[in-house]
Amino acid sequence: MALATVSAVVLVSAVWRLYFCPQIPDWVIWEDSVFADAAGRYEIELRHKTVRVSCGIENESAKTDTRVIWTSPEEVRVQKVLSCDVDNDSTDELVLLCWKKGRYGEHRPFWVEEDEDTWSQHLFVYEYNDGRISPKWMSSHLGKDAADIASNGKEAPDIRLWFRAPDDEMSCWKWDSWGFTKEDTTITFVAFGDILAHEPIYRYGLQCEGSFDYMFENVQDKIDESDAAIINQETPLTDDPLMVSDYPRFGTPAAVGQAIVDAGFDVVTCATNHALDRGAEGVDFTKRFFDNNQVACLGIQTADETEYQPYTVIRINGVSFALFNYTYGTNGIRVPQENPNMVHLFPAAEADIAQAKSEADFVIVFAHWGTEYAEEADAFQREWTKVFLESGVDVVVGTHPHVLQPYEMLTADNGHRMLVYYSIGNFISAQPEKRCVKGGMAEFTVSLTPKGYQVTEYDLQPLAIEWSPGGRYTAVFDRQE
Repeated sequence: MALATVSAVVLVSAVWRLYFCPQIPDWVIWEDSVFADAAGRYEIELRHKTVRVSCGIENESAKTDTRVIWTSPEEVRVQKVLSCDVDNDSTDELVLLCWKKGRYGEHRPFWVEEDEDTWSQHLFVYEYNDGRISPKWMSSHLGKDAADIASNGKEAPDIRLWFRAPDDEMSCWKWDSWGFTKEDTTITFVAFGDILAHEPIYRYGLQCEGSFDYMFENVQDKIDESDAAIINQETPLTDDPLMVSDYPRFGTPAAVGQAIVDAGFDVVTCATNHALDRGAEGVDFTKRFFDNNQVACLGIQTADETEYQPYTVIRINGVSFALFNYTYGTNGIRVPQENPNMVHLFPAAEADIAQAKSEADFVIVFAHWGTEYAEEADAFQREWTKVFLESGVDVVVGTHPHVLQPYEMLTADNGHRMLVYYSIGNFISAQPEKRCVKGGMAEFTVSLTPKGYQVTEYDLQPLAIEWSPGGRYTAVFDRQE
């Protein structure tokens, strides 16, 4: 009778553990790997859920023996191991994605009387210390399971850990002084088309309003809500009243640039066919104006910036974006011979992009191209779209035609996806053609995916230029579309 009672207790205990004390889940993939740290001193081997670290140690005969100097704790099952500089100190750390019973280690919160008797996933970080391995950061339960972890492959201070959940949801983790903090991996962009400050526009702004802030009043919320806001400043700025002018050689009051700054734009694109309308002096003034106001100015360089700077890298939430801006030409005005890089032109694009992709997580090209007033992309746009797609560009935003053209998501033969807006039209202009009154706000979201950073959402919000007596031109969302 006693034996039967004991057997029943054992059976009940086994059933309890099976259903109420879950084991390591079936989706876990146990990796085997052998590799070295960045310095090449330590060999890391993961076999049968156990990590061994070997190191060359000089013996009594002054010869170097390779010995195992550290083995992962016996009670730990290692799912994956990395050797990477997680804390951005230019030295590798040993990182273990592992499982153990209980959520806590030797020390647990005072309010926890007894640790759980279940398997949970953890992240352990160790330091290499002159032939020894010592604990650096031993996490409690991660809170959300990771099917895989990887370094983002960047150098300090941009090193991050990427976690992929069993459902493929991605998260990004940055080392802080006390451990890891989760970073937002969703970045939103909005981009607006051409600002063409014709004579009635700049006359009204200077004489009636005293500024041009009103131009952005209907889109201010979108600018504020985005992580990055971009606009195309079609024409060069000037602070000389005698240089302010209309078509065909524009000179735009610096107050228009100030309105761009005050609205909170992060990026302005200036490589256009009108970039040299006021000569090298106009380019110099425009570039310095935006640089001095901490707005990234793309596509033009001052006379002092003689070294070619094909792209600008901005960083948002730990993600690096390489931003390009090219124009098809400058209305027959020659780029100064002494500074051939003053305005960025298309022929250099392919080599530039290859360089940027080695440095940045994501590549965006702002292309000033196409046929004016044409509502479909022309052969030049199609040809360069193919070049951009094959070069690995992620997003292309087009301007110059002054009218809306289609947008689409393209896929290369290798599976790479690229979003292209062939033309987003005008933002502000006094052009009389009805079709020039319609423009658009490109908006897209970039998120971390198992394939890296990709566009996960995109749209185009129709805009219309609204005119009121006296010359007040503003952009409004076109709800009739």
